[in-house]
Order: sequence, then structure tokens, then C-alpha cells
Amino acid sequence: MNSVTRNRKIFKLIAVFSLVMTAVCLLTFIFTSSVSAMADEDDTTVATTSNDGTDTDPAYLEGDLGGLTFRFDNDGSGSLSATLQILLLLTVISLAPSILIMLTSFTRTIIVLHFVRTALGTQTTPPNQVLIGIALFITLFVMSPVFIRINTEAIVPLQNGEISMEEAFDRGLGPIREFMFDQMEGSEKDLELFLDIAGIDGVESRDDVPTTTLIPAFILSELRIAFIMGFLIYIPFLVIDMVVSSTLMSMGMMMLPPTTISMPFKILLFVVADGWDLIVGQLVRTFY
Repeated sequence: MNSVTRNRKIFKLIAVFSLVMTAVCLLTFIFTSSVSAMADEDDTTVATTSNDGTDTDPAYLEGDLGGLTFRFDNDGSGSLSATLQILLLLTVISLAPSILIMLTSFTRTIIVLHFVRTALGTQTTPPNQVLIGIALFITLFVMSPVFIRINTEAIVPLQNGEISMEEAFDRGLGPIREFMFDQMEGSEKDLELFLDIAGIDGVESRDDVPTTTLIPAFILSELRIAFIMGFLIYIPFLVIDMVVSSTLMSMGMMMLPPTTISMPFKILLFVVADGWDLIVGQLVRTFY
């Protein structure tokens, strides 16, 4: 049976590989045909000059490849079609999860919530989906002033055609950099570490710090703060575990796992003290 199963898997892999190669060949043929057909239609569309009696316009090269239109002028400038702009936008959107996780309050929030669940000893309660959902909405609440500033200062002017894409990127990055700098107050040693590794000296203001250096320093600072908070959360639950374990040993119940007895007491303590309100409230206040 193992050999038969292995042969079936091999045949499936061969079939999938054949389909992929066939699709690649078809797409290559279609794209090549479209480019060749357009090139044979009229050679005068490759380079044009003005009909005015004055100066001639700079020649340009224009082509169409699979629905993507390119136009390159001899002065080095060029324009991209809406299709290619959408493709670039989708590329940025694909990086959005990493930006959301690493450049916002999400990292600190999800680590602290995970420490809470581990300290309670409830294993998979709350489940990962619930913890991630809570962390996302807390992140949205904490980062809403930053997102509003980005929308007002960068996105809206870009949509109205008042600024270029490069200027919109710089304006949108400004509030995020300010947020990261504010959260790193008291943890300048992380920033100094990466500045020293990068060999950057003479930093006098925040504007002199490159973003590529600021991001890893911010992530390291968030990890340190999250682990400190997790340690403080662990202390009361650790005391309960020690008391229960000592009580069981004094009673001679060596075979009874202490976690079986301590977990109800930890849940009771957490509920009576309104633990979720305390932890989430203090967690959010650390960002202000």
C-alpha cells in the first residue's frame, strides 16, 4: 500500500507540473503574439515627432504586454497604466500584515494576552482566534489617531492630486515614526544599539534616524516591555501555584497534580479582581 500511495503521489505531482508548464507556455505565446502584432501594425507608433514648425518633441517608446501599458520617454520619465498601478498597490497590501504587526501596538498587545492565558493555565482558552481578534481591535483603538493623521495628511491630498506619491509616502510615514519614537522613550539604548551597528554617528534629532534603523529598535523595545508586563502578570498566579503545591505536599497528596487544584482558584481570583478590565486597561494606558 505504501508503494501504491507513493506512486499515486508521484503521478499527481507530474500531472500538476505538466499543467503548470502548459499554462506558462500558453501565457508566453499570448504575450509574445500581442507584442509582435502591435509592433507590425505601424512602426511609426514607436517614435513620433511634432508636426509643428518649431521644435520636435522627444521620442518615446510605448508598448503593451498582457494588458500592461508602458510608456518611456527619452528624458528618463515614464508612465504606468492603471493595471500596473493596481499591481503595485496589491504588492503594498500584501505587506500590510507585517506593517500592522511590527509597526503598531499589536506586538505588545498579543504577547501580553498570551502571557495572561499561560499564567491562568487554561491551555487554549481563550483560543488563538479570540486573542488575535482582541489584539486587532485594541490596536485599532490605540492607533486610530495615527491612522486619522495619515488619512488627513497623506491619503486625501494624494487622492485630490495635490501631492505626488513620494510626498504622500513621506507624509504617511511621519505619524508612524512619531508613534514609534514616543513608545521608545526610556529605551533609547535599543536605538543606540542599532545606530552603532549601522555605523551612524552624529544623530542630533529624530529626523536624522533612518527608518530602517528605527523599526528594529522599536520592535526590540516592544518585546522588552511586553515581557516585563508578562512577568508582573505571572507573579500572583505563581504564588497561588506555590501555596497549592505546598498544601498538597503537607497533606501527603503527592500523586495529585497541583495545577488541577490551582487552576480553579486562579480563575476565581482573576474573575473576582476583574482581571480583563485591569489588564487591558493598563495595557492601553501604556501607549499614552
